[in-house]
Amino acid sequence: MPMFYFGDPTFIILIPALLFAFYAQFKVQSAFQKYSQMQSQKGYTGAQVARDILDRVGLTDVPVEITRGRLTDHYDPKNRVMRLSPEVYNGNSIAALGVAAHETGHAIQHMEGYSFLNLRNAIYPVAAFGSQAAFPIFFIGLLFGSGVGYTLMTLGIYMFLAALVFQVITLPVEFNASSKALMLLNNGNYLTVDETNKAKKVLTAAALTYVAAVAMAAAQILRLLILRGSRRDYE
Repeated sequence: MPMFYFGDPTFIILIPALLFAFYAQFKVQSAFQKYSQMQSQKGYTGAQVARDILDRVGLTDVPVEITRGRLTDHYDPKNRVMRLSPEVYNGNSIAALGVAAHETGHAIQHMEGYSFLNLRNAIYPVAAFGSQAAFPIFFIGLLFGSGVGYTLMTLGIYMFLAALVFQVITLPVEFNASSKALMLLNNGNYLTVDETNKAKKVLTAAALTYVAAVAMAAAQILRLLILRGSRRDYE
């Protein structure tokens, strides 16, 4: 029986995606670190920018809260709350304003009924369960022979496929939110043109992490398909 983890030669399929993921994480961390040290000329904080943008578009009932952690910023569509990390909430750097505007972009998507956001929210429970249960079910299938084992492996693949679909749908959601953020920063005169271009670098680096997640999920599915095929050939 082929080994499932590092002893399995199919693990090599994941290496390019893993390297890309490490690169993407390095890019977002370094870009945020670099531009978090550059203070915006007009001195707005992330919380002020988020609050002002929300009020301008009519989302006066969406609170802007501070949350723990670093780069933990997010918009909660279920509770209609924007949560910003301390560095973004209190910061007046180019990076802080870029991240804050990005999260307001998600709030605006929610208000407008952006189709990809609605679809992502709808499949999230299935995708979350699938990403957690897929590997245990697939591994149990490997332990069985043909018949039940093959069925379990196939079920595991389909469950992980839901996670891949979620990651793919996330791409237009994030790209659209970043596009909105840059437009909002420019139109609201929160940043200068040069500062907006620098904020774009932060958001572009962040977008790479979502592309890397898609690549990783796709590589995992390819690996599982090969493992399932090799298990059938082994028998």
